[in-house]
Amino acid sequence: MAEIKTLAVVGSGQMGSGIAQLGAMYGLDVWLVDIDSDALLRATKSISSSIQRFVSKSLLSQAAGSDAMRRLKCTSNLEDLHSADIIIEAIVESENVKKKLFSELDKISKASAILASNTSSISITRLASATSRPHQVIGMHFMNPPPIMKLVEIVRGADTSDETFSATKALAERFGKIVICSQDYSGFIVNRILMPMLNEAFFTLYTGVATKEDIDKGMKLGTNHPMGPLELADLIGLDVCLSIMRVLHVGLGDNKYAPCPLLVQYVDAGRLGRKRGIGVYNYQKVSEPVKPTPRL
Repeated sequence: MAEIKTLAVVGSGQMGSGIAQLGAMYGLDVWLVDIDSDALLRATKSISSSIQRFVSKSLLSQAAGSDAMRRLKCTSNLEDLHSADIIIEAIVESENVKKKLFSELDKISKASAILASNTSSISITRLASATSRPHQVIGMHFMNPPPIMKLVEIVRGADTSDETFSATKALAERFGKIVICSQDYSGFIVNRILMPMLNEAFFTLYTGVATKEDIDKGMKLGTNHPMGPLELADLIGLDVCLSIMRVLHVGLGDNKYAPCPLLVQYVDAGRLGRKRGIGVYNYQKVSEPVKPTPRL
């Protein structure tokens, strides 16, 4: 396959904007796509701030940071992706929504383009079935946040070609990532292990075994985890955790993957974690009461 020079990322949330930032920092021309123009503005601001942090820590020169921002273009029109060498989907973790997008991208993108998904659990083979190029469809699962975390999990579908795999692996390594490879089974490697642990932490809270603080403290100090499982779930997004647990439950057919009712309840209540200001923990700033002005 020809060298990848133009990257497109569909979805400008935390994962999509982080992947777009990586591409721009490592010399690719980047399209960042979202139907929500306000989301694109937020993503551009977030990417700019993140790049400035890299510059301030001397991890990137000021000139390189400016070049990266110049290589980044935003659009709400999928048609603009017609010349992209690889398109990475980073939208909502829903198989039906992703398949619809892959079908559209298959019609828009050039014949040689690789269609990759940042899905953390959904079958690449099934996503590829929505296209006429299953040999050029692959899973490229970045960890959160993509500019910082060193790992990329690559997942081959049933028909993914060696050429597609090699080009995708080379791109991840160009980004300075370490690659692990998974077969196309629900949850792949990382979330097959991680999500049941987070779910079990919810069961521990749900059944009153311990407080949320002690659950997190126990795992941090007792097993040397940098974050407690409930803190991590809030960072990932409780809706994402629930979606992945449902994929594991259906895909692997074992009730040990059934989502905890407390996790379901929190998502139903809109308590999605840090991105909403409240999840297991409350991240909303509580304003201090105004002190009365003393009278003389």
